[in-house]
Amino acid sequence: MTAMAEHSRTNVAEGTPLGDLGRRLATRRTQLGLSRRETAARAGMAPSYLRYLEEHPGAAPGSGTLIRLAEVLQTTVNDLTGGTVNLPPGPGRAARAPAFTELGTDECRSLLSSHGVGRLGVPTASGPVIVPVNYSVVDDTIVFRTAHGTTPALAAGCQVAFEVDHIDDAFSRGWSVLVRGHARTVTDPEEEHRLAARAYSTPWAGGKRNLWVRIDPYTLTGRRIID
Repeated sequence: MTAMAEHSRTNVAEGTPLGDLGRRLATRRTQLGLSRRETAARAGMAPSYLRYLEEHPGAAPGSGTLIRLAEVLQTTVNDLTGGTVNLPPGPGRAARAPAFTELGTDECRSLLSSHGVGRLGVPTASGPVIVPVNYSVVDDTIVFRTAHGTTPALAAGCQVAFEVDHIDDAFSRGWSVLVRGHARTVTDPEEEHRLAARAYSTPWAGGKRNLWVRIDPYTLTGRRIID
């Protein structure tokens, strides 16, 4: 098939993203609800070229292409190319006229249910500690998997805080959701099997982590900053 014929195809299959740039492109457009065809059209390129960028680890687009894609995907070239991978979120400057709003309970639940990594605040003998955990939302409760003897396991039997957030450095926007609740260890085998079947992901840290901890919320609050 010639390049011209390939570019004229009306439907391009969504393949598996490969390479750092490809994964970041596909992940970001998915977050925005954009198809590959929509993204390519807005960036002024053929869908087949965007497919190439996403599926070929050695793809090296020029700066102009990266700038257009960053604009379409509402992010920065640094983010797309992995330049910020080891930096904490929020290094950019505040917007000129930011607006701070409180989130309703339904929106908090919706954002919380998007899953991912949250920050768990637990009491320890030396004082409060905050650790990241992979979590899922099952039946309006937060569940995560850990191992005996770890810091997250100390949450069992305690009142804890759990927070998730998202920072958009390119537009100085962001939101956060805070849960306060009681954590307990799941000991019923049937409940463990049910949680394993419905969990969004396994722990990124790997290893044997078969201890389920469940947080039953008693308060749920959230905030958003927009420009």
